[in-house]
Amino acid sequence: MTPPFPHDQPAGAVPDPGPAEFAQAVDQLRSVRPRREMTLTELPAPQRLAPYSYAVGAEAQPPGLEEMATGRLILLYDPAGQEGWEGQLRLVTYVTAELEPDLAADPLLPEVGWSWLTDALDTHAPGYAALAGTVTQTTSTRFGELAGPPAMADLEIRASWTPVGDQAGRLDLAGHMSAWCALLASTAGLPPPGVSALRGVR
Repeated sequence: MTPPFPHDQPAGAVPDPGPAEFAQAVDQLRSVRPRREMTLTELPAPQRLAPYSYAVGAEAQPPGLEEMATGRLILLYDPAGQEGWEGQLRLVTYVTAELEPDLAADPLLPEVGWSWLTDALDTHAPGYAALAGTVTQTTSTRFGELAGPPAMADLEIRASWTPVGDQAGRLDLAGHMSAWCALLASTAGLPPPGVSALRGVR
């Protein structure tokens, strides 16, 4: 199946599709077409986390705004499973976005950021287990030769979860990819599809 987004493979390289279950999961991830404000790119996947892996990078930017959210989603497959996975497949994500400093100071921001993930999974993914992760808010000030804006702020969401099949054991990784795209859109401050964003409001 031809992926609907660019992929960074060396010229002439033919990636190993792996076992049928893993290859099918990759095809399901590739089948998702993101909204127009989002760009997906296949990336080299880490090789030491599991026998088989696949990675996607993404950027999301509201029209007319400088703020941008970026992220990475990694699919891991281990036929023997791993401790804590509760399955053979595992999805790992890292999402980060620049924020206005006053938003980064909000003590409720981590809970809000985590709810973006759980709401996206509950809406789009057919089932998941062993969800774990962290939400980090940071601020920094530049000095000397790096002097610039008075303050900068970032939000980071790191999480992993195990896709769960239906009663017949069928897995739908496309739903999990859609959930991840929804998380990235929320982190970037994108409005729901079909709704215009308010300029300057995150």
